[in-house]
Amino acid sequence: MWHETAGDGFTPRPSLATATHANRAVDVAIVGAGYTGLWTAYYLRLADPAMRIAIVEAEVAGFGASGRNGGWCSALYPVSLSALGREHGRDQAVRQYRAMQATVTEMGRVIAADRLDADWARGGTVTLARSEPQLTRAHEEVDEAWEFGLGPDDLTLLDGDAAESRLHATSVLGGVYRPHCAAIHPAKLARSLAARVEALGVPIYEQTRALSIEPGRIHTERGDLRADIVIRATEGFTPRLQGHKRSIVPVYSLMIGTEPLSAGVWDEIGLQDRETFADFRHLIIYGQRTADDRLIFGGRGAPYHFGSKIAPSYDRAPAVFDALRAALIDLLPVTATANITHRWGGPLGIARDWHASVGLDRSTGLGWAGGYVGDGVSTTNLAGRTLSDLILRRATDLTDLPWVNHRSPNWEPEPFRWLGANAGLRAMTWADAAEHRNGRPSKMANAVNRGLGR
Repeated sequence: MWHETAGDGFTPRPSLATATHANRAVDVAIVGAGYTGLWTAYYLRLADPAMRIAIVEAEVAGFGASGRNGGWCSALYPVSLSALGREHGRDQAVRQYRAMQATVTEMGRVIAADRLDADWARGGTVTLARSEPQLTRAHEEVDEAWEFGLGPDDLTLLDGDAAESRLHATSVLGGVYRPHCAAIHPAKLARSLAARVEALGVPIYEQTRALSIEPGRIHTERGDLRADIVIRATEGFTPRLQGHKRSIVPVYSLMIGTEPLSAGVWDEIGLQDRETFADFRHLIIYGQRTADDRLIFGGRGAPYHFGSKIAPSYDRAPAVFDALRAALIDLLPVTATANITHRWGGPLGIARDWHASVGLDRSTGLGWAGGYVGDGVSTTNLAGRTLSDLILRRATDLTDLPWVNHRSPNWEPEPFRWLGANAGLRAMTWADAAEHRNGRPSKMANAVNRGLGR
């Protein structure tokens, strides 16, 4: 749906094979023309217009998660305040969360200043509690934030009426509202950002799949690109690179989208400020109201595929699409008669410790960013600014954040990776069903979260 409504033909740019010999050596080479790679090139080029930068992309800019995600530009970060506090101390944990909030503002600034096409609407996000265990988790989330010194400007606990006034869903007991989130059209942003980067003088070599990365060189299907610094910005597609099979697990998230809904239907749904929305179930769901008044709704639920395999056929799982439709109708019964016009999906990247990271190894010239666990729309911007500072050897507030140069452990070898990932998925499905039946928090879900270090 995003690609179809982006107003762009997605015609591939020339590949690396068309580059002259002189252009096959640059100062900084980036693998991946998703948000991470594009933001890195954008900020680096603005900071140093003389720097030679090039991007190689296996498909086209916006093909992967950057062009097909849920469209949440949020301040959410995959590691909790408590976990960050245990690892790095209270002040650093708060600094990471404040940096995420500032990133939402920064993205809004750039989109406006550079006139990027994104359908930007900063309406915040509402997360509903629709059972007693979910309401308990809502209270726990706000209590944790309060313990770290955050306040009502960061997130607010909602009673049932306040939550239902934003999203007229069923069985609403309460919720949490965060103002630091904007709904966007992800493919429009990816394509317009790519055009802006190209206009700044950075070539994007599409249809050029990187096979491996090594100090000073990217090996691609279209030849080699030499560079002093090489940045890996491949997120869920990282396992396709030689030597990175266990660095990131590609987990599929699938979505459905309705036809444009009438004003009367939207009066029954709410989301008058285009708030993004979710609830506190264990198996994540998410949605938004688009600028053209569609409702898009997604969730996790597709299985992990053995060997971290990625294939176009995995983008479509009829059983998951049916489950999403049922979940949407349960949440918003008025959508039962809405025509589902689009169904799609794709892989996102999860590190073994659920920890997003960004870094640069000066001894090898190899840098990276990723492991966003589905919260990458804004995190990629923070990564791009941080990588720019690291490459330029600037000591800034960004380069001192706790996620910088964090090293996640590798995932287990197969078949343990397959068994563990799918057991966790099944456990969270069972946990939600059990909580719905008995109204008590799931011990199984707590055990899974502890095992993941969350």
